[in-house]
Amino acid sequence: MPQSIDDYISLPIFAETGYVVLAPYDQAQDPQEWLDLEYVDWKSSGDTRFAPLASAYGDMECNGFWHHDPPKTDKDGVWVEANVDRAPQLTARAQEPGANVGRCRVIELKPNEYADSLYNLHIDDNNRLNPEGTGWIVRGFFNLTDNPDSVMILREDKDDPATETRISLPAGAQVIIDTQRLWHAVWHPGDEVRYCLITSWESGPQLDAYINERSPRARVDSPPLPSGLAEQAAQTVAERRAAKQAATGITADVMSEA
Repeated sequence: MPQSIDDYISLPIFAETGYVVLAPYDQAQDPQEWLDLEYVDWKSSGDTRFAPLASAYGDMECNGFWHHDPPKTDKDGVWVEANVDRAPQLTARAQEPGANVGRCRVIELKPNEYADSLYNLHIDDNNRLNPEGTGWIVRGFFNLTDNPDSVMILREDKDDPATETRISLPAGAQVIIDTQRLWHAVWHPGDEVRYCLITSWESGPQLDAYINERSPRARVDSPPLPSGLAEQAAQTVAERRAAKQAATGITADVMSEA
């Protein structure tokens, strides 16, 4: 049965757009701890690996919490000792809001095309098994590498470009998203991999205070797309979806466990 956010504790700042952009973080002050982490192969919205900082029961893995025994929702993550020891500053940033932390990982994303990101748009299943009356789970995305030409793509309707928002991702960009509401993926052009800290947080007074202390913006202007790219990418996506359905009988609608 579909979940309704109205049955959970949610934050008013997400009501309008489903995302909030915080004041940028001075990423240059921190060591590049993400280069020292242990990564596991885990594919989500592109060619990716993940380094878990918190997993369901503290193991070096990235599976959805509900796939474990016993299963649980994306809350009460257990810190992965080996990676936490290598990344104390990243761990501190994930803990700083004081909210309940679920999955916490660093993603490594290889360069892709705009059409790839549209094809890989997905929504998350953050609140599976989440008891009604508790906090709705949202996700923070803190960009670690300097990728000013890359964007987080958000859509209310994955097939409607009019609902698209693109958020630039220079080093220190901080975005918190209701990823169970918004279809999302990253378009990452360039030659080098991108790294980002992703943390699941439970909505509540702690997260609300954290957000409001950091000059939050619930709407930002999207950087423009090159002329003709949107139409070209939409055609490419339609062709790829049709080919997949013809080969497998499976549509391209995706709910991710990332």
